[in-house]
Amino acid sequence: MAQVKICGLTRPEDLTAAAQAGARYAGLVFFPKSPRHLSIDSAAALAGNAPDLLARVGLFVDPDDAALDAVLAQVALDMIQLHGSETPARVSEIRARTRLPVMKAVGIAAPPDLDALWDYGLVADLLLVDAKPAPGATLPGGNGLAFDWRLLAGRRLLRPWMLAGGLTPDNVAEAVRLTGAPMVDVSSGVESAPGIKDAGRIRRFVAAAGAGA
Repeated sequence: MAQVKICGLTRPEDLTAAAQAGARYAGLVFFPKSPRHLSIDSAAALAGNAPDLLARVGLFVDPDDAALDAVLAQVALDMIQLHGSETPARVSEIRARTRLPVMKAVGIAAPPDLDALWDYGLVADLLLVDAKPAPGATLPGGNGLAFDWRLLAGRRLLRPWMLAGGLTPDNVAEAVRLTGAPMVDVSSGVESAPGIKDAGRIRRFVAAAGAGA
């Protein structure tokens, strides 16, 4: 069964729905431009109530040290997700500074984009293979865009990896079958409105992810 990360959780009931459905990771967004952005106080409350089996992932976009320190001083996180233009060197710096596992998002649109999976695989603990945002997009992820999953067919990566980008309860099983993804990440695909998760869609997504494995 493909493990599931529900990203962009904003409400206690969404966290509960993710845990009850069997998700393994809960994503908390620290990016002000996102409709799923959380204040430090709100994130601390959510993280503090997360079940033990639900890993708490903090999503950052090109954070400086001060931003990381401010969040980590109050929010109990199990993993850092970097979703900006962070270099491999910066990924290493953040991993050393926070002493937490780091997941690096790599945007894919065409075969040449796959080369970055090697570079980041040398320094990150986990890779998030996502759809590259369209030129001029204000958000680096959570846009509901997919890429050609066949680009990943039969490809072996240096690190454990998670598939993201345009996944929904209706297509996640096919995505897992085509790519062999051991983990999948969803945000907008299980929402009734930006930042508002739908418990029924979460349950369907987790069940379908398992069916596709």
